[in-house]
Amino acid sequence: MMRMEIALFLILVFVALIYFSAGRKNTMLHKTFSVLLIAMLVHLCFDAATIYTVNHLDTVPRLLNDILHRFFIGTMVLVVYLFYQYIAILTEEETGKPRHLDFGARIYLAVAELGVMILPVHYAVTERGNYSDGPHASICYVSMAFYLFFCVWLLLKNWTQIDRKKKFAIGAALAIEVCVSLLQAVNPTWLISGMGLTLMTMSFYLTLENPDILRAELTEQKMSMLYLKSQVNPHFLYNTLDTIRIQAQLNDDKPVADLLMRLVDFFRLSVKVDRQMVALDDELEMIEAYMDLMCYRYPELVCRYDIDPDLGGVLVPNFILQPIVENSLLHGLKNKGYRGEVRIVAQKSEQQKSCMEIQVIDTGSGFEGEKKTKVDQMLLHCDKQAPKLEGNSIGILNVQKRIKLLCGRECGLWYTENEAGGVTAHLLLKIEAVNTGLEGKRER
Repeated sequence: MMRMEIALFLILVFVALIYFSAGRKNTMLHKTFSVLLIAMLVHLCFDAATIYTVNHLDTVPRLLNDILHRFFIGTMVLVVYLFYQYIAILTEEETGKPRHLDFGARIYLAVAELGVMILPVHYAVTERGNYSDGPHASICYVSMAFYLFFCVWLLLKNWTQIDRKKKFAIGAALAIEVCVSLLQAVNPTWLISGMGLTLMTMSFYLTLENPDILRAELTEQKMSMLYLKSQVNPHFLYNTLDTIRIQAQLNDDKPVADLLMRLVDFFRLSVKVDRQMVALDDELEMIEAYMDLMCYRYPELVCRYDIDPDLGGVLVPNFILQPIVENSLLHGLKNKGYRGEVRIVAQKSEQQKSCMEIQVIDTGSGFEGEKKTKVDQMLLHCDKQAPKLEGNSIGILNVQKRIKLLCGRECGLWYTENEAGGVTAHLLLKIEAVNTGLEGKRER
Protein backbone atom coordinates (compact mmCIF):
# COMPACT_ATOMS: atom_id res chain seq x y z
CA MET A 1 0.00 0.00 0.00
CA MET A 2 2.85 2.35 0.74
CA ARG A 3 3.97 2.12 -2.88
CA MET A 4 0.59 3.46 -4.00
CA GLU A 5 0.96 6.52 -1.74
CA ILE A 6 4.44 7.16 -3.15
CA ALA A 7 3.08 6.89 -6.70
CA LEU A 8 0.25 9.32 -5.87
CA PHE A 9 2.76 11.72 -4.31
CA LEU A 10 4.97 11.66 -7.42
CA ILE A 11 1.96 12.27 -9.68
CA LEU A 12 0.95 15.34 -7.67
CA VAL A 13 4.55 16.58 -7.59
CA PHE A 14 4.54 16.44 -11.39
CA VAL A 15 1.19 18.27 -11.50
CA ALA A 16 2.46 20.89 -9.05
CA LEU A 17 5.60 21.52 -11.14
CA ILE A 18 3.46 22.14 -14.24
CA TYR A 19 0.90 24.20 -12.36
CA PHE A 20 3.28 26.52 -10.51
CA SER A 21 5.58 26.99 -13.51
CA ALA A 22 2.71 28.11 -15.77
CA GLY A 23 1.21 31.59 -15.84
CA ARG A 24 -1.90 31.72 -13.66
CA LYS A 25 -4.52 34.32 -12.86
CA ASN A 26 -4.05 35.73 -9.36
CA THR A 27 -7.61 35.02 -8.16
CA MET A 28 -8.98 33.61 -4.91
CA LEU A 29 -9.98 30.41 -6.70
CA HIS A 30 -6.47 29.76 -8.02
CA LYS A 31 -4.87 30.70 -4.69
CA THR A 32 -7.13 28.16 -2.96
CA PHE A 33 -6.18 25.45 -5.44
CA SER A 34 -2.49 26.27 -4.91
CA VAL A 35 -2.86 25.82 -1.14
CA LEU A 36 -4.88 22.63 -1.73
CA LEU A 37 -2.15 21.20 -3.94
CA ILE A 38 0.54 21.88 -1.30
CA ALA A 39 -1.67 20.50 1.49
CA MET A 40 -2.26 17.33 -0.53
CA LEU A 41 1.49 16.75 -0.96
CA VAL A 42 2.05 17.16 2.78
CA HIS A 43 -0.90 14.87 3.55
CA LEU A 44 0.39 12.12 1.23
CA CYS A 45 3.75 12.23 3.04
CA PHE A 46 2.05 11.57 6.38
CA ASP A 47 -0.22 8.99 4.72
CA ALA A 48 2.76 6.99 3.45
CA ALA A 49 4.57 7.31 6.79
CA THR A 50 1.58 6.10 8.84
CA ILE A 51 0.98 3.14 6.51
CA TYR A 52 4.49 1.99 7.40
CA THR A 53 4.38 2.78 11.12
CA VAL A 54 0.93 1.30 11.79
CA ASN A 55 2.09 -2.02 10.32
CA HIS A 56 5.28 -1.99 12.42
CA LEU A 57 3.85 -1.34 15.87
CA ASP A 58 6.44 -3.60 17.45
CA THR A 59 9.44 -1.62 16.12
CA VAL A 60 8.18 1.98 15.81
CA PRO A 61 7.89 3.92 19.11
CA ARG A 62 4.26 4.48 20.14
CA LEU A 63 4.80 8.24 20.59
CA LEU A 64 6.15 8.63 17.04
CA ASN A 65 3.26 6.57 15.67
CA ASP A 66 0.72 8.72 17.54
CA ILE A 67 2.30 11.99 16.35
CA LEU A 68 2.36 10.88 12.73
CA HIS A 69 -1.27 9.71 12.88
CA ARG A 70 -2.39 13.02 14.40
CA PHE A 71 -0.72 14.92 11.57
CA PHE A 72 -2.12 12.46 9.02
CA ILE A 73 -5.73 12.96 10.13
CA GLY A 74 -5.21 16.67 10.79
CA THR A 75 -3.98 17.31 7.26
CA MET A 76 -6.84 15.18 5.88
CA VAL A 77 -9.39 17.40 7.65
CA LEU A 78 -7.61 20.48 6.26
CA VAL A 79 -7.64 19.04 2.72
CA VAL A 80 -11.37 18.27 2.72
CA TYR A 81 -12.01 21.77 4.12
CA LEU A 82 -9.99 23.23 1.22
CA PHE A 83 -12.05 21.15 -1.22
CA TYR A 84 -15.17 22.74 0.25
CA GLN A 85 -13.57 26.21 0.02
CA TYR A 86 -12.64 25.68 -3.62
CA ILE A 87 -16.17 24.59 -4.56
CA ALA A 88 -17.71 27.42 -2.50
CA ILE A 89 -15.55 30.09 -4.20
CA LEU A 90 -16.24 28.61 -7.64
CA THR A 91 -20.00 28.63 -6.89
CA GLU A 92 -19.80 32.24 -5.69
CA GLU A 93 -18.04 33.28 -8.90
CA GLU A 94 -20.65 31.49 -11.03
CA THR A 95 -23.75 32.75 -9.20
CA GLY A 96 -22.67 35.96 -7.49
CA LYS A 97 -24.16 34.68 -4.20
CA PRO A 98 -22.15 35.12 -0.97
CA ARG A 99 -20.71 32.08 0.85
CA HIS A 100 -23.11 31.64 3.81
CA LEU A 101 -21.67 28.28 4.93
CA ASP A 102 -18.11 29.53 5.49
CA PHE A 103 -18.56 30.35 9.19
CA GLY A 104 -19.85 26.87 10.02
CA ALA A 105 -17.12 25.27 7.91
CA ARG A 106 -14.40 27.17 9.79
CA ILE A 107 -15.87 26.46 13.23
CA TYR A 108 -15.99 22.75 12.44
CA LEU A 109 -12.40 22.87 11.13
CA ALA A 110 -11.18 24.34 14.44
CA VAL A 111 -13.16 21.81 16.52
CA ALA A 112 -12.01 18.86 14.39
CA GLU A 113 -8.34 19.90 14.51
CA LEU A 114 -8.60 20.28 18.28
CA GLY A 115 -10.08 16.78 18.52
CA VAL A 116 -7.25 15.43 16.38
CA MET A 117 -4.72 16.82 18.87
CA ILE A 118 -6.33 15.70 22.14
CA LEU A 119 -8.31 12.47 21.50
CA PRO A 120 -6.43 9.22 22.26
CA VAL A 121 -5.16 7.18 19.32
CA HIS A 122 -6.07 3.50 19.11
CA TYR A 123 -4.82 0.86 16.68
CA ALA A 124 -6.65 -2.21 15.41
CA VAL A 125 -4.42 -5.24 14.68
CA THR A 126 -5.81 -7.75 12.14
CA GLU A 127 -4.46 -10.55 9.97
CA ARG A 128 -4.98 -8.46 6.84
CA GLY A 129 -3.20 -5.42 8.24
CA ASN A 130 -3.30 -2.79 10.97
CA TYR A 131 -5.10 0.57 11.03
CA SER A 132 -6.09 3.31 13.46
CA ASP A 133 -9.65 3.26 14.79
CA GLY A 134 -11.73 4.65 17.64
CA PRO A 135 -12.92 8.27 18.23
CA HIS A 136 -9.67 9.77 16.95
CA ALA A 137 -9.89 8.01 13.57
CA SER A 138 -13.62 8.71 13.35
CA ILE A 139 -12.85 12.40 12.92
CA CYS A 140 -11.74 11.84 9.33
CA TYR A 141 -15.02 10.05 8.44
CA VAL A 142 -17.17 12.68 10.18
CA SER A 143 -15.19 15.49 8.53
CA MET A 144 -15.56 13.89 5.12
CA ALA A 145 -19.33 13.52 5.59
CA PHE A 146 -19.65 17.09 6.95
CA TYR A 147 -17.80 18.84 4.13
CA LEU A 148 -19.15 16.59 1.37
CA PHE A 149 -22.66 17.44 2.55
CA PHE A 150 -21.83 21.15 2.28
CA CYS A 151 -20.41 20.63 -1.22
CA VAL A 152 -23.40 18.60 -2.44
CA TRP A 153 -25.75 21.21 -1.00
CA LEU A 154 -23.96 24.01 -2.88
CA LEU A 155 -23.98 22.03 -6.12
CA LEU A 156 -27.67 21.09 -6.00
CA LYS A 157 -28.86 24.49 -4.78
CA ASN A 158 -27.09 26.32 -7.63
CA TRP A 159 -27.33 23.59 -10.26
CA THR A 160 -28.94 25.73 -12.98
CA GLN A 161 -26.53 28.64 -12.53
CA ILE A 162 -23.22 26.75 -12.70
CA ASP A 163 -21.49 26.15 -16.02
CA ARG A 164 -21.95 22.61 -17.37
CA LYS A 165 -18.22 21.81 -17.43
CA LYS A 166 -17.79 22.99 -13.85
CA LYS A 167 -20.85 21.03 -12.68
CA PHE A 168 -19.34 17.91 -14.23
CA ALA A 169 -15.97 18.49 -12.54
CA ILE A 170 -17.52 19.06 -9.10
CA GLY A 171 -19.99 16.18 -9.46
CA ALA A 172 -17.33 13.74 -10.64
CA ALA A 173 -14.96 14.72 -7.81
CA LEU A 174 -17.67 14.32 -5.16
CA ALA A 175 -18.84 10.99 -6.59
CA ILE A 176 -15.26 9.65 -6.56
CA GLU A 177 -14.67 10.68 -2.97
CA VAL A 178 -18.00 9.25 -1.76
CA CYS A 179 -17.21 5.88 -3.38
CA VAL A 180 -13.66 5.77 -1.99
CA SER A 181 -14.85 6.80 1.50
CA LEU A 182 -17.48 4.04 1.53
CA LEU A 183 -14.94 1.45 0.39
CA GLN A 184 -12.51 2.63 3.07
CA ALA A 185 -15.24 2.44 5.75
CA VAL A 186 -16.23 -1.09 4.72
CA ASN A 187 -12.61 -2.27 4.34
CA PRO A 188 -10.53 -0.20 6.79
CA THR A 189 -7.37 -2.21 6.08
CA TRP A 190 -7.33 -1.01 2.44
CA LEU A 191 -6.01 2.44 3.51
CA ILE A 192 -7.09 4.11 0.22
CA SER A 193 -8.17 7.53 1.53
CA GLY A 194 -5.18 9.16 -0.16
CA MET A 195 -6.25 7.78 -3.52
CA GLY A 196 -9.70 9.37 -3.23
CA LEU A 197 -8.34 12.79 -2.31
CA THR A 198 -5.74 12.60 -5.09
CA LEU A 199 -8.42 11.73 -7.66
CA MET A 200 -10.50 14.71 -6.48
CA THR A 201 -7.49 16.98 -6.89
CA MET A 202 -6.77 15.61 -10.34
CA SER A 203 -10.39 16.04 -11.47
CA PHE A 204 -10.24 19.75 -10.60
CA TYR A 205 -6.82 20.15 -12.17
CA LEU A 206 -7.68 18.43 -15.45
CA THR A 207 -11.03 20.16 -15.96
CA LEU A 208 -10.66 23.58 -14.31
CA GLU A 209 -7.04 24.39 -13.45
CA ASN A 210 -5.03 22.99 -16.35
CA PRO A 211 -2.74 25.76 -17.69
CA ASP A 212 -3.47 24.54 -21.23
CA ILE A 213 -7.12 25.51 -20.75
CA LEU A 214 -6.07 29.03 -19.75
CA ARG A 215 -3.78 29.30 -22.76
CA ALA A 216 -6.60 28.09 -25.03
CA GLU A 217 -8.94 30.73 -23.61
CA LEU A 218 -6.32 33.43 -24.11
CA THR A 219 -5.79 32.27 -27.69
CA GLU A 220 -9.53 32.29 -28.35
CA GLN A 221 -9.86 35.81 -26.95
CA LYS A 222 -6.88 37.07 -28.91
CA MET A 223 -8.32 35.63 -32.13
CA SER A 224 -11.66 37.26 -31.37
CA MET A 225 -9.89 40.56 -30.78
CA LEU A 226 -7.95 40.23 -34.03
CA TYR A 227 -11.17 39.54 -35.90
CA LEU A 228 -12.89 42.49 -34.25
CA LYS A 229 -10.05 44.80 -35.16
CA SER A 230 -10.07 43.56 -38.74
CA GLN A 231 -13.74 44.42 -38.99
CA VAL A 232 -13.50 48.13 -38.16
CA ASN A 233 -16.76 49.54 -39.47
CA PRO A 234 -16.22 50.03 -43.23
CA HIS A 235 -18.91 52.68 -43.27
CA PHE A 236 -16.97 54.70 -40.73
CA LEU A 237 -13.82 54.42 -42.88
CA TYR A 238 -15.65 55.29 -46.09
CA ASN A 239 -17.57 58.25 -44.65
CA THR A 240 -14.51 59.69 -42.97
CA LEU A 241 -12.42 59.48 -46.12
CA ASP A 242 -15.28 61.01 -48.08
CA THR A 243 -15.46 63.88 -45.61
CA ILE A 244 -11.73 64.45 -46.06
CA ARG A 245 -12.08 64.29 -49.87
CA ILE A 246 -14.87 66.88 -49.96
CA GLN A 247 -12.97 69.14 -47.60
CA ALA A 248 -9.87 68.81 -49.77
CA GLN A 249 -11.89 69.86 -52.83
CA LEU A 250 -13.26 72.91 -51.07
CA ASN A 251 -10.08 74.17 -49.46
CA ASP A 252 -6.56 73.10 -49.28
CA ASP A 253 -6.02 73.99 -45.64
CA LYS A 254 -4.66 72.70 -42.33
CA PRO A 255 -7.86 70.97 -41.11
CA VAL A 256 -7.53 68.46 -43.94
CA ALA A 257 -4.01 67.58 -42.86
CA ASP A 258 -5.16 67.33 -39.23
CA LEU A 259 -8.04 65.05 -40.12
CA LEU A 260 -5.85 62.79 -42.16
CA MET A 261 -3.31 62.67 -39.34
CA ARG A 262 -5.99 61.65 -36.82
CA LEU A 263 -7.20 58.91 -39.15
CA VAL A 264 -3.66 57.63 -39.51
CA ASP A 265 -3.24 57.77 -35.71
CA PHE A 266 -6.40 55.76 -35.18
CA PHE A 267 -5.44 52.95 -37.51
CA ARG A 268 -1.84 52.95 -36.32
CA LEU A 269 -2.97 52.43 -32.73
CA SER A 270 -5.81 50.04 -33.52
CA VAL A 271 -3.58 47.45 -35.17
CA LYS A 272 -1.34 46.99 -32.13
CA VAL A 273 -2.36 43.43 -31.24
CA ASP A 274 0.91 41.98 -30.00
CA ARG A 275 0.11 42.71 -26.35
CA GLN A 276 -2.86 41.64 -24.23
CA MET A 277 -2.42 44.61 -21.89
CA VAL A 278 -1.60 48.23 -22.74
CA ALA A 279 -1.30 51.44 -20.76
CA LEU A 280 -4.52 53.38 -20.28
CA ASP A 281 -2.79 56.34 -21.98
CA ASP A 282 -2.40 54.31 -25.19
CA GLU A 283 -6.02 53.20 -25.11
CA LEU A 284 -7.21 56.78 -24.59
CA GLU A 285 -4.98 58.09 -27.37
CA MET A 286 -6.75 55.82 -29.84
CA ILE A 287 -10.17 56.89 -28.52
CA GLU A 288 -9.20 60.55 -28.86
CA ALA A 289 -8.22 60.01 -32.50
CA TYR A 290 -11.49 58.16 -33.15
CA MET A 291 -13.65 60.81 -31.45
CA ASP A 292 -11.83 63.72 -33.11
CA LEU A 293 -12.82 62.25 -36.47
CA MET A 294 -16.40 61.62 -35.39
CA CYS A 295 -16.77 65.11 -33.92
CA TYR A 296 -15.51 66.63 -37.17
CA ARG A 297 -18.06 64.62 -39.16
CA TYR A 298 -20.83 65.56 -36.73
CA PRO A 299 -20.21 69.14 -35.50
CA GLU A 300 -22.95 68.88 -32.83
CA LEU A 301 -21.24 65.89 -31.23
CA VAL A 302 -19.03 66.66 -28.21
CA CYS A 303 -16.59 64.42 -26.36
CA ARG A 304 -15.23 65.26 -22.92
CA TYR A 305 -12.63 63.50 -20.77
CA ASP A 306 -12.26 63.34 -17.00
CA ILE A 307 -9.22 61.16 -16.31
CA ASP A 308 -7.40 60.76 -13.02
CA PRO A 309 -3.82 61.77 -13.93
CA ASP A 310 -2.41 58.99 -11.70
CA LEU A 311 -3.99 56.28 -13.84
CA GLY A 312 -2.23 56.96 -17.13
CA GLY A 313 0.17 54.04 -16.75
CA VAL A 314 -2.36 51.51 -15.48
CA LEU A 315 -2.39 48.39 -17.63
CA VAL A 316 -5.77 47.61 -19.19
CA PRO A 317 -6.88 44.94 -21.69
CA ASN A 318 -6.07 46.10 -25.21
CA PHE A 319 -8.88 47.52 -27.38
CA ILE A 320 -11.67 47.60 -24.79
CA LEU A 321 -12.85 51.22 -25.05
CA GLN A 322 -13.40 51.61 -28.80
CA PRO A 323 -16.25 49.05 -29.01
CA ILE A 324 -17.95 50.68 -26.00
CA VAL A 325 -17.64 54.22 -27.36
CA GLU A 326 -18.79 53.09 -30.81
CA ASN A 327 -21.87 51.48 -29.18
CA SER A 328 -22.69 54.81 -27.52
CA LEU A 329 -22.66 56.49 -30.91
CA LEU A 330 -24.42 53.86 -33.01
CA HIS A 331 -27.05 52.75 -30.48
CA GLY A 332 -27.57 56.00 -28.60
CA LEU A 333 -26.62 59.22 -30.32
CA LYS A 334 -27.33 58.07 -33.89
CA ASN A 335 -31.06 58.18 -33.13
CA LYS A 336 -30.65 61.84 -32.11
CA GLY A 337 -28.78 62.80 -35.25
CA TYR A 338 -25.42 62.58 -33.45
CA ARG A 339 -26.36 65.61 -31.36
CA GLY A 340 -25.16 65.23 -27.82
CA GLU A 341 -22.20 64.36 -25.65
CA VAL A 342 -19.98 61.40 -24.84
CA ARG A 343 -18.02 61.72 -21.61
CA ILE A 344 -15.20 59.34 -20.66
CA VAL A 345 -14.32 59.17 -16.97
CA ALA A 346 -11.52 57.15 -15.36
CA GLN A 347 -11.22 57.23 -11.58
CA LYS A 348 -10.10 54.94 -8.76
CA SER A 349 -12.95 52.81 -7.47
CA GLU A 350 -14.31 53.91 -4.10
CA GLN A 351 -15.66 50.43 -3.30
CA GLN A 352 -12.64 48.36 -4.38
CA LYS A 353 -9.35 50.07 -3.59
CA SER A 354 -7.29 47.85 -5.89
CA CYS A 355 -9.48 48.69 -8.89
CA MET A 356 -10.39 51.60 -11.11
CA GLU A 357 -13.64 52.33 -12.91
CA ILE A 358 -13.93 53.71 -16.42
CA GLN A 359 -17.28 55.17 -17.40
CA VAL A 360 -18.47 55.96 -20.92
CA ILE A 361 -21.47 58.26 -20.49
CA ASP A 362 -23.67 59.33 -23.39
CA THR A 363 -26.73 61.55 -23.74
CA GLY A 364 -28.29 59.31 -26.38
CA SER A 365 -31.71 57.71 -26.64
CA GLY A 366 -31.00 54.90 -24.16
CA PHE A 367 -32.14 51.29 -24.32
CA GLU A 368 -35.28 50.30 -26.17
CA GLY A 369 -37.84 47.94 -24.61
CA GLU A 370 -36.27 44.82 -23.10
CA LYS A 371 -32.87 45.46 -24.70
CA LYS A 372 -31.15 46.30 -21.40
CA THR A 373 -32.36 43.08 -19.77
CA LYS A 374 -30.96 41.04 -22.66
CA VAL A 375 -27.64 42.88 -22.53
CA ASP A 376 -27.43 42.42 -18.74
CA GLN A 377 -28.02 38.68 -19.04
CA MET A 378 -25.49 38.32 -21.84
CA LEU A 379 -22.80 40.13 -19.82
CA LEU A 380 -23.65 38.27 -16.59
CA HIS A 381 -23.34 34.87 -18.28
CA CYS A 382 -20.60 35.79 -20.74
CA ASP A 383 -18.65 32.58 -20.03
CA LYS A 384 -21.62 30.55 -21.27
CA GLN A 385 -21.86 32.55 -24.51
CA ALA A 386 -20.19 31.04 -27.55
CA PRO A 387 -17.66 33.32 -29.30
CA LYS A 388 -19.42 35.49 -31.87
CA LEU A 389 -18.03 36.69 -35.18
CA GLU A 390 -21.08 38.65 -36.25
CA GLY A 391 -23.98 40.56 -34.77
CA ASN A 392 -24.35 43.73 -32.72
CA SER A 393 -23.15 42.21 -29.45
CA ILE A 394 -19.73 40.96 -30.58
CA GLY A 395 -17.94 44.07 -29.29
CA ILE A 396 -19.25 44.20 -25.72
CA LEU A 397 -19.23 40.39 -25.35
CA ASN A 398 -15.59 40.31 -26.45
CA VAL A 399 -14.76 43.11 -24.02
CA GLN A 400 -16.49 41.35 -21.12
CA LYS A 401 -14.79 38.01 -21.81
CA ARG A 402 -11.33 39.57 -21.99
CA ILE A 403 -11.83 41.66 -18.83
CA LYS A 404 -12.90 38.56 -16.89
CA LEU A 405 -10.02 36.55 -18.29
CA LEU A 406 -7.25 39.13 -17.84
CA CYS A 407 -8.42 41.07 -14.75
CA GLY A 408 -10.39 38.49 -12.75
CA ARG A 409 -14.00 37.46 -12.26
CA GLU A 410 -14.69 40.36 -9.89
CA CYS A 411 -14.02 42.85 -12.69
CA GLY A 412 -16.19 43.42 -15.74
CA LEU A 413 -18.57 45.55 -17.79
CA TRP A 414 -22.12 46.59 -16.95
CA TYR A 415 -24.61 49.27 -18.02
CA THR A 416 -26.87 51.71 -16.19
CA GLU A 417 -29.43 54.17 -17.52
CA ASN A 418 -28.97 57.87 -16.78
CA GLU A 419 -31.75 59.84 -15.12
CA ALA A 420 -31.37 62.65 -17.66
CA GLY A 421 -31.38 60.19 -20.57
CA GLY A 422 -28.74 58.10 -22.22
CA VAL A 423 -26.64 55.23 -20.96
CA THR A 424 -23.49 54.78 -18.88
CA ALA A 425 -21.13 51.87 -19.53
CA HIS A 426 -19.07 50.93 -16.44
CA LEU A 427 -15.78 49.03 -16.73
CA LEU A 428 -14.23 47.82 -13.46
CA LEU A 429 -10.54 46.96 -13.96
CA LYS A 430 -7.64 45.95 -11.72
CA ILE A 431 -4.91 48.52 -11.14
CA GLU A 432 -1.98 46.38 -12.32
CA ALA A 433 0.73 49.03 -12.62
CA VAL A 434 0.60 52.76 -12.22
CA ASN A 435 2.99 55.29 -13.71
CA THR A 436 2.44 59.01 -13.96
CA GLY A 437 1.05 59.36 -17.45
CA LEU A 438 -1.48 62.10 -18.00
CA GLU A 439 -0.80 65.73 -17.47
CA GLY A 440 -3.98 67.07 -16.01
CA LYS A 441 -7.44 66.16 -17.25
CA ARG A 442 -8.59 65.94 -20.85
CA GLU A 443 -11.47 68.01 -22.10
CA ARG A 444 -12.77 68.44 -25.61
